[in-house]
Amino acid sequence: MDSFAFVIHPIDPKKDVSRKYPLLGKALSPRLIDFFSTYFPPVYLSEIEGVVSHSTGVQIKGWLLACPLTAAQMLRLPQEVVYRKIVQTGRLAEKLGARILGLGAFTSVVGDAGLTVARRLDIPVTSGDAFTAAVAVQSLLKAASALEIPLKRATAAVVGATGAIGRASAEILASLVEELILIGRRVESLEALSRTLLSTSPRARLRISTNLNGLSQAHLILSLTSAPHAIIQPDHLQPGCVVCDVAMPRDVSRQVAALRKDVLVIDGGVVDLPGQVDFHFDFGLPPGKAYACMAETMALALEGRFEDYSLGREIPIARVQEIAAIAEKHGFRLSGFRSFEQTVTGEHIDQIRQMAYSGL
Repeated sequence: MDSFAFVIHPIDPKKDVSRKYPLLGKALSPRLIDFFSTYFPPVYLSEIEGVVSHSTGVQIKGWLLACPLTAAQMLRLPQEVVYRKIVQTGRLAEKLGARILGLGAFTSVVGDAGLTVARRLDIPVTSGDAFTAAVAVQSLLKAASALEIPLKRATAAVVGATGAIGRASAEILASLVEELILIGRRVESLEALSRTLLSTSPRARLRISTNLNGLSQAHLILSLTSAPHAIIQPDHLQPGCVVCDVAMPRDVSRQVAALRKDVLVIDGGVVDLPGQVDFHFDFGLPPGKAYACMAETMALALEGRFEDYSLGREIPIARVQEIAAIAEKHGFRLSGFRSFEQTVTGEHIDQIRQMAYSGL
C-alpha cells in the first residue's frame, strides 16, 4: 500500500500540546512550551487510515507527525536550527516508510519554502501550496456567489500577495475581477509581482500597498500571511465583504466575528476527503476533513506522483490547475463554509446579506 506523511506543529502552544499530552499542556505555560520544544524530538502523532480514491479505488495510509517548534520559534530561531528540526521530522517519516512528505503551516514557509528540506531528505516533499491556492480561490468565489457579489465589478485584495500561495491566487483572481489590490511588506516585491500579472493576466486594474488601509475598499479578501498574530481588525472591512482566511495562525481577529455581523469570514483551505478517513488524532477539524495542504499530499500519493511538487516561492499556475484536477479525480471536494471553527449556515449568510450593503 502506498503511503505518505504530513508534518504539523504547535500553532496555539497550550491547546495544541494538550491534544497529544494533556497533562503537559495543562501544566506548562506557553513560554515554557516555547522553551522546552527546542530540545524535544519529533513526535509521532497517529496513523491515518481510510483514504480511498473515488475513481480508482486505490487506498493509501499515512502518518501524522509533529515538528515540536512553535510558530514563534520558527520565526525567531536561526534558520539552520529550524531546518534541522523539520528534517529530523522528515527522517522519522522515512523510517515509517512514507513515500512522500507534506509540510504543514510554518514548516512549509520557513526559509526557502521547502527547497532545502527537500534536498536533505531521501523522499519527495511538497508544501501543499498549489492545492491550497486552488481551494482558497474556489472558497472565495463560492462565498462571493452566496453573497451575490458580481465578480466583474468587484475589487479583490490579496494580503500576503508575494508569498507562494498569494502569487498563484493573485494570478487567478486578476483574470476574474475588476480591480485587484496586492498587499505585502516590500514595495519592490509587489512591483515585480504587478509587472508579472500585467503581462499574464491583464484584465484587472492593479494596485499595490504595504498596509491594510485599502481593505476597506475590497469586496473580496484573501489573506494568507505568515504573521504570528491576527492583523485584520473590524475597522478594516466594508459591509458585505467576504474574507477568506487561509493563514495559520489566523490573520483575522476574533473581534471581527464578535463585532462585524455584516461581513462573512470563512476559514480557507478546508476540503472533504475521499473514503472513511480516520486520523486517530484530533488536530482541530471535524471528521473527514483536512486542510488543502495535507490533501495535496494525499492526492499525490493516490495518483502515484512521488516527486517534489509545490516548493519555493513561485508556484506555476499550470501546477495549481494540475493538482486541482488530480484532487477532483480522486474525490477531494471543497468543504462547506466554516468560520472560526463553526459551521456557517444558510441562515447566517442570509443575515449577512440582509444587514450589509455591498456598494456594488
